[in-house]
This record gives sequence, structure tokens and C-alpha cells, in this order.
Amino acid sequence: MKILIMDDDQSLRYMLKEIFTFMGWSPIAYPNGREGLKEFLNHGADIILVDYHMPEIDGLETVRLIREHDLQVPILVLTVDERQEIANRFLDEGATDFALKPVKAPDLIARVQLHKRLLDMTKTYQATPKIQYEAFVTKGISKSTLSYIEKYLIESKQPSTVEVISQELGLATPTVYRYLTYLIQQGKVQPIPSYQKMGRPKNRYHWIRSESSKTL
Repeated sequence: MKILIMDDDQSLRYMLKEIFTFMGWSPIAYPNGREGLKEFLNHGADIILVDYHMPEIDGLETVRLIREHDLQVPILVLTVDERQEIANRFLDEGATDFALKPVKAPDLIARVQLHKRLLDMTKTYQATPKIQYEAFVTKGISKSTLSYIEKYLIESKQPSTVEVISQELGLATPTVYRYLTYLIQQGKVQPIPSYQKMGRPKNRYHWIRSESSKTL
């Protein structure tokens, strides 16, 4: 599996290459989005890791340019910024998920493996005759990731917080929150306030089951 890394931090590029090489994968790293994009357009990649803050072309623009040429390759954004508004901007441009810095090897490996599986599922759907498969349901919402989250919620016996869902699925919290917001807008998920002893209530989320499904 070829993993394309774009990050201006030389020590992080070295560490990521060591981690992925140890896993038996084939990493290649560049210090900016311009060089990384050229590599992708010429030779492709199975997974892409993009830093947020880079010289010449920043992470947001890099994601947008990649999506102009490829709607499916998983793009993981490397960032220290956990603000939801930043996550939403990246997801709108086509980012798949996030890997927060400082990078933890087990978490990153699991996330890469997850998104490779989701990509393989997408390719399987596309290969099925008579099935038309769109990569994105709407702007910022990947069909494969949405199906993955929906399956978890449908099978859950009790409501869960964003943090629990994120931990269980191996997705970044900002990613899960964005998809839950979409599902609430679609009338498929309901937030349930869970009042704490101190501070603001924390929402738990559950799948809204139809009357017919409740009787099965």
C-alpha cells in the first residue's frame, strides 16, 4: 500500500515513514502540497496524509486540488487544531478524516487501516453490475463513511456520545460530529441531552427506529 505524506516538519516525515515502513507499507513524503500533489497526479497513492499548515500550498488547498482529480482516495488531515469549524472546512473540500498531532502510532495505523477497508468496500460496490455508486452523498459527506457510522448507530442498543462513537469506530471526533449533524438534519438520528453534575449537558445520540422496525 502506497502512502503519500505531505508535511513541512522533517522530523514528523521521518517518523511517519518509519512507522509505515515497519507496517510493510510504502511511504513517500514531501515537505509541501505542491510537490506532493505533483507526485499524486503522476503516480497516484492508496492513502494520503496532508498537514494543515504548509508553505506554498496549504492543506486546505491541497485537499481541494486532489479532489478535482480523484473523489475516492482517502485523505487524512494532520493537525493540532481540533476546532469544528476547521474540520468542517476540510470536510467540505473533501477530506476523509483527521489525525491529531502529536501523532500516536497505534491510533494512526488503525485509522489508515480503517480507511483502506472503507475504500476497498467502495471499489467492491462499484464493481457490482447495475449499481451506480457516488463517492459523496452531499458536500462534505462521504458515502462510505456515512454508511459506516449509520451501521454502528443502528446496531447500538443504547445512545452514545460523540466521544464514544469516535473511539469505537476509530474516526476523529470532529468527523463523527459532522456526520451526526447531517443525520440529525435528515431525521435519522436524535440527540438526547445527558445532564451532568456540573457544566453544560452532553448529548448522546441514537438512531430513530421506525414503528415497523420496533415490532420486528
